[in-house]
Amino acid sequence: MNPLSIFAETLSNIAISPMLVAILFSSTFLGIVFGAMPGLTATLGVALLTTLTYGLEPETALVALLAIYVGGVYGGMYTSVLLNIPGTAAAAATALDGYPMAQRGEAGRAFGLATTSSLIGALIGMVFLALVSPLIAQAALQFTSYEYFLLALFGILISGSLTSPDLAVKGWAAGLFGIWLSTIGQDHIQMYPRFTFGMHALDSGIDVVPVLIGAFGIPQIMMVLESHLSLGGIKASMLGRILPDFRTLIKNARNIVSSALIGVGIGAVPGIGEDIAAWVSYGVARKSSKHPETFGKGAPEGIISTTVANQACIGGAIIPLLSLGIPGSPPAVMLLGALMLHNVAPGPMLLKQQPEFVPQVAAILFASAITMFVIGMILSKQVIHILRVPQSLFMPLIAVLCVIGSFALGLNTFNLYLMGIIGIISYFFTKLQFPIAPLVIGVILGPMADTALRTGLKTTDGSLLPFVTRPISLILVLVILAIVGSQIPAVNNAIRNLFSAMKRKAA
Repeated sequence: MNPLSIFAETLSNIAISPMLVAILFSSTFLGIVFGAMPGLTATLGVALLTTLTYGLEPETALVALLAIYVGGVYGGMYTSVLLNIPGTAAAAATALDGYPMAQRGEAGRAFGLATTSSLIGALIGMVFLALVSPLIAQAALQFTSYEYFLLALFGILISGSLTSPDLAVKGWAAGLFGIWLSTIGQDHIQMYPRFTFGMHALDSGIDVVPVLIGAFGIPQIMMVLESHLSLGGIKASMLGRILPDFRTLIKNARNIVSSALIGVGIGAVPGIGEDIAAWVSYGVARKSSKHPETFGKGAPEGIISTTVANQACIGGAIIPLLSLGIPGSPPAVMLLGALMLHNVAPGPMLLKQQPEFVPQVAAILFASAITMFVIGMILSKQVIHILRVPQSLFMPLIAVLCVIGSFALGLNTFNLYLMGIIGIISYFFTKLQFPIAPLVIGVILGPMADTALRTGLKTTDGSLLPFVTRPISLILVLVILAIVGSQIPAVNNAIRNLFSAMKRKAA
């Protein structure tokens, strides 16, 4: 069966199933709520919903998880436009022009632009997902153990470099700490217990889901309760008419295409996420605009560029997730954990053995995008009432869901302790400006890196030559050295001096 037929069949199965339609709409709505409430991100939404999908069929679980992912990334723009308080980091750039538009009484127009642009971005990301993932997976079939080790190391290093607010070494340290956590328990080759300290509960290793919930959920809850954030003073009269502004969208066709390409490209880089995509897209749109002075003062181009990139980044983040088993954003990290929970191992072998998987995911992403558009247009005014829920009541409820979600995985009390410990560590990491995404990516990619390196060394009698004699390995080694070297001042100065000398010689 060709991919288009699988795509159409999956959409048909969703449309004729009342349960799947209900899951689709409820998960999208829940995602919008999570995105709109400051402190509740799409990442946390996917993490909490992951445990609730335990026991469901993988396709049904994917509907729920992709829907809350899409809704969560979209929902952050509500408070950005109305209050200048981004609901998620991905919506921070949207506030630059969304809030000035609301102050002019054009919040409804801003919502219409953001909702329609989000739909366009999600659809473009979906197209790239369907076209690019099989090609990358086909190339990845040539990988050996050395390439998989280097790929995992690359994902952790690039994530640490690009998500650290100040020093890249902090991101690398967080990633290496995550790798160490993944080595706890019996190793996957000789079944020898490592770092268990005599605790039998650690023999089977650390479950991913409690780590995900603890790393992203607990710090968010603690920081929101610390800030005593109040969302009062929202008035429905600020909205005006909520209609798609197709004339403005047509004028910004080039802006939409460039923003979508930026979103897909940045999404495909491991561990970066939608917030970076939005800021880069906003900067490019401003530089290429004929009227850059209007940006920051309520320019529709600013809203279009950020929301298109946000949603296109979702499809981009799923590309390396499905084809290589490496997530492209923090919510995609949660999605990887969910797939592993349902005994689905993303990677080139999955796409070779189940070539219908990518068209199915693309179809679910398409359905989620359409549902997001419908709910977003209908509930734009009603969401104001949800935003008035006191944080003092809402955050403890999220804490209870975190506890239930961690305990529900195997009804294991030890997972509660694990979630709490990881949550406290992650809270202090956040306070010290250590990024959390590399830590979680390290936990997930650690087993692959560990097993691949040891297997490769065992098959070559400990030789390191394959790192430089195999073309793909050599390229990855050079890229990794470039990433590390770019953060060393002496190396940067040497490269700068070299280029200066070459210019002088050429002159």
